[in-house]
Amino acid sequence: MKPRVSVVIPAYDEGGKIEDVLGRLTEAVRLPCEIVVVVDSPTDTTVPYVDKYSRRDPRVRALVNDVEPGPAQAIRCGIDHAAAEVVVVTMADGCDDPQQIDQLVRLVERGVVIAAASRYSRGGQQVGGPFLKGLLSRLAGLSLWALARVGTRDATNSFKAYDVGFVRQVGISSTAGFEIGIELVAKARRARLPVAELPTIWLERHAGMSNFKLASWIPHYLRWWAFAFGPRLPLHEVRAAGERVLARGDGAGR
Repeated sequence: MKPRVSVVIPAYDEGGKIEDVLGRLTEAVRLPCEIVVVVDSPTDTTVPYVDKYSRRDPRVRALVNDVEPGPAQAIRCGIDHAAAEVVVVTMADGCDDPQQIDQLVRLVERGVVIAAASRYSRGGQQVGGPFLKGLLSRLAGLSLWALARVGTRDATNSFKAYDVGFVRQVGISSTAGFEIGIELVAKARRARLPVAELPTIWLERHAGMSNFKLASWIPHYLRWWAFAFGPRLPLHEVRAAGERVLARGDGAGR
């Protein structure tokens, strides 16, 4: 049976911790699905545990990133290899609520190109995590919501569902960190395509270290923040405008 959703999880040396995340996902997702754990190397410590899990649940598989190292490229690789028409990106740290995946998928199936899990909408919450990271994320999300009207208060959250056809049409230009989330929201806004959100409760990971590198990734996030404020573009021109963002080193992309 063709899956209705491909759940893409970028992972880096999660080891046995990935088993708990996979257990919660396979318990929570009721739609026909595949769960793709994307790693940068076949020697990543996550791989043997994913392979072990896949022997009892064939919906789960490991995928070695064939683009470039890093979380942005791992997510891109996962979307490129997705079997479903809807992709949900969620993290390997278990901070996201897997029970919302089915709801996010159904929003995309109803016609939005992105369905975002929002920590900053009414009913949402962020529990734990670095203060500065949370503050900057909240400021970016709420300013994009109020001023650029992007359709979600939490553009920076990676936990989102995407219409795969939309993603493949506008392309992914991101090269650093988890900036794909804000990039695709900004591109949807430039094309004036619908984005929706659901409130979510995000919980700080209880084991291991976060791979989020705040200082080095902020400039990349700022480019896409600025890009969202640009004028409307025909859908077929959004890809080229996004590529110009990186070439120019700013968010204009006109």
